[in-house]
Amino acid sequence: MLAGIFSRTYAAKGDAVFAAIQADRFTAAQLNLSSLGLESLPHSLPEEVVLQAKDDAAKHGVLLAALSGTYNMIHPDIAYRKAQRGKFANVVQAAKLMGIGVVTLCTGSRDKNNMWAHHADNQSAEAWRDFRVELDAALALADGLTLAIEPEPGNVVRDAKIARRLLDEVGSRHLKIILDAANLIGQDGIPRQHQIMAAAFELLGQDVVLAHAKDIDTKGKVVPPGQGAVDLKAFAALLKCAKFSGAFVAHGFDEKDANAAGVYLKKMLT
Repeated sequence: MLAGIFSRTYAAKGDAVFAAIQADRFTAAQLNLSSLGLESLPHSLPEEVVLQAKDDAAKHGVLLAALSGTYNMIHPDIAYRKAQRGKFANVVQAAKLMGIGVVTLCTGSRDKNNMWAHHADNQSAEAWRDFRVELDAALALADGLTLAIEPEPGNVVRDAKIARRLLDEVGSRHLKIILDAANLIGQDGIPRQHQIMAAAFELLGQDVVLAHAKDIDTKGKVVPPGQGAVDLKAFAALLKCAKFSGAFVAHGFDEKDANAAGVYLKKMLT
């Protein structure tokens, strides 16, 4: 496994962000186009910018493990969803230009202001229908790239069981899973975290293409990996048992903590 980090952890843009990632001991990144000075989902795509980023990442020895294509796929306004879908096509093009095989998605919330927030209608049949329409469109736009979704407690795909249902329903080899231990267990699940992790891997282990090394304390606050209550070593062991060898991506903490996070992950994965 490779120690990775969200590029948005850093304020730096362009070449400087890859230099910072390398300096903090990470060898992989989940890239957001905002780290190149663009919108996360841009209206247009300056090819010279993304091609330069590809060269810069290679120069600093940073594997571009995935590219963020997240938008609210069940936003209550259909016009919003259609507009975002159009910009998502530019993310797909950027991924192809940079040689990134995985584009990440957000399965969405009916909360119109926060795509990660719980909403009472997220589990409705209508929300699932709208999500499937968006996902099918995204898979068509992706044109052979792998799309990765993450079970998120506030989203329409909120846990491992629903993620398994989705994979079986869609039946596409181009749809895979991101697993995040902290999101799987949540604050309330910390005492049962090993059982929750094991159950998730039983359902999804063979479909994981990206893993997140997010840590939380007992109050649910995100902290740097190794400083919270999540047993990331046990999570990493389950990843290894599932023959996962990709990027284990840290995120959710301040840039000032990135170096310590990189040192911790490197040591844990060695």
